This record gives sequence, C-alpha cells and structure tokens, in this order.
Amino acid sequence: MLLPLPSRLPTVAVLAYEGMAPFELGCVVEVFGLSRPELDVPWYDLRVCAETTEPMRAVGGFTVRAEHGLDTLAQAETVIVPGVADVHGETSPGLVEALLAAHRNGARLVSICSGAFALAATGLLDGRPATTHWRYAELLQRRFPQVEVHPDVLYVDHGDVLTSAGSAAGLDLLIHLVRKDHGATVANAVARRLVVPPHREGGQAQFIQAAVTPIAADDGVARAMAWALEHLTTTITVAELARKAHMAERTFLRRFKQQTGTSPLRWVVSQRVAAALPLLERGGVPVEEVGAAVGFDSPVTFRHHFGRLMRTSPSAYRRAFG
Repeated sequence: MLLPLPSRLPTVAVLAYEGMAPFELGCVVEVFGLSRPELDVPWYDLRVCAETTEPMRAVGGFTVRAEHGLDTLAQAETVIVPGVADVHGETSPGLVEALLAAHRNGARLVSICSGAFALAATGLLDGRPATTHWRYAELLQRRFPQVEVHPDVLYVDHGDVLTSAGSAAGLDLLIHLVRKDHGATVANAVARRLVVPPHREGGQAQFIQAAVTPIAADDGVARAMAWALEHLTTTITVAELARKAHMAERTFLRRFKQQTGTSPLRWVVSQRVAAALPLLERGGVPVEEVGAAVGFDSPVTFRHHFGRLMRTSPSAYRRAFG
C-alpha cells in the first residue's frame, strides 16, 4: 500500500491535462488552494498533477506546467479530475492505474463535468448512479453501459467516488466537500468568499442542493433577498418581498425567477433549511425547536421541506454531520 504524503494537512490532487478548460481547474484552486487562516481550521495541501512534465496548452491561449506527477496524485487523500481532453477518447492506462491506486489507498475520487469519463474508465462507477454535463450524458451511458447515468442532478456522492455535472455544478460539489470536512459554518464562509450562496434548490441525488447563482448587490431583488435572510423567523410573503424590492408583484416574480431560477417562496424555504444545518450540526437543540428557530411553523413542515431538499431527515442529518 502506498503511504500518505508527508503533510499534516489533508492532501488534494487535481489533474491538469493538455487542452483543458481553465475554469474547472481554477475552481479547485480557489476552493482548496487559497490560504484561509480566518476560518481557524486545518485547510488543504493542494497539488496540481499531470501525466507530463512539459507545458500543457489550455483553452484560451496559455500554457500550464504541473509541479507534480501521477505518483503524487496516487497518494492524495482527495483526487479531482476536472475534465478529460476528449470524451470520445480512451483514458490513458497510467491515469487509470493512478486513480485506482489512490482509491485503494483510501482516497475519495471526484470528477467535474467530463471528468466522469476518466472515473468510469476505472470501473469504480459500474452499478452506481453518476452524472456528468448534460451534453455528455448520453455518450457516457453508451460508452459505459454499466454506469447508471443521471443527467438531471447536480452531483452524486457515494463517499469514495463523487461525480458532478457541468462546470458550475463542480463548484457546488467542491463546497459540498468542504461542508463534509468542516461543517456548514465553514462551507458557508467559503461560499461568501466566492460571492455565491451556499445552497441552491435543484436536482440532487444524495445530500444537498448548493447554489452558484451570484447575487447582485445593487438591485431590488438582491435587496429583498437580503431582507429575507435577516427575517427568516418571521412570516415572509411575496407581497412583502416585492415591497422591499420596490416592484410590482408580477415584475418581482419574473425578475426573481430570472436571477435565481426558482420562486421567492421556494428560495425562502431553501434558505431556512440552509440555516438549520449548523444548528443540527452543533447539537443541543431538539430537532423540533430547530425548525421553529429558522422560521418553519411546525415540526411536520420542517421535516417535509428538509427531506425534500436534503433527501434525508433532520435527525439523520444530525447523526451524520453532528
């Protein structure tokens, strides 16, 4: 068995490759590569790895040279594949073996967008639900018929292997990893640094729905959203939100949907569920009181909406993340 890298910080390896799009790699660097001393938790030791020591061309007209090879990737605790150069091509035997070695060594393997093709090539997705960008879902299913491809989810978490949809959904998954490692409070802080809300409502297979829709700071919808976040424990109506936005209700509903992809009241519910997460993680407050503390009018309503969004119960969530 390979020994862990000599580091007291959790090691994250991300694959760089010829012809890569820089956004996914940049998201990984932004989440795991920046120092975050204000969070007061042991952060990550990020290693950019590649199959070659030569400069690699990236989309956009620049080159990248990785400091580490596949031997480093095989020893990391988290391995992220942010895509593949050709969804129709074969994953190199060297990369397949490095991914399998990392998995044998206890690593969690993560893919963003077309990176699912590399994970599928290892056989670790056989018989399991997985996802990728909707453009590639049919192709992934044809090439790897043993994989249960779910094109309508943001990401799928099996613990040891995680897959996500297109580029922005990769950011959803990265924040999810931070939340699994450090809890909702730290994940929310990272999301604020990224200027994205930490949760969004949407298709989701296992744990949470996270958000990547930036909130503009200078428009009526943003003002209404900011007011709602400060008054989650009170009754919030569309009429009140529209007044805070200085808009007619119909105009507010249309613009809110354009900006967030959902309705105001569904968004409020998702924010109340998000606010419940750190309370459940910290413990000490009965589940029934957690719901009331974030604005739900009854424990039944809280459990219903929590289960719909999180695909688990508040009590089960507390046992898993408390």
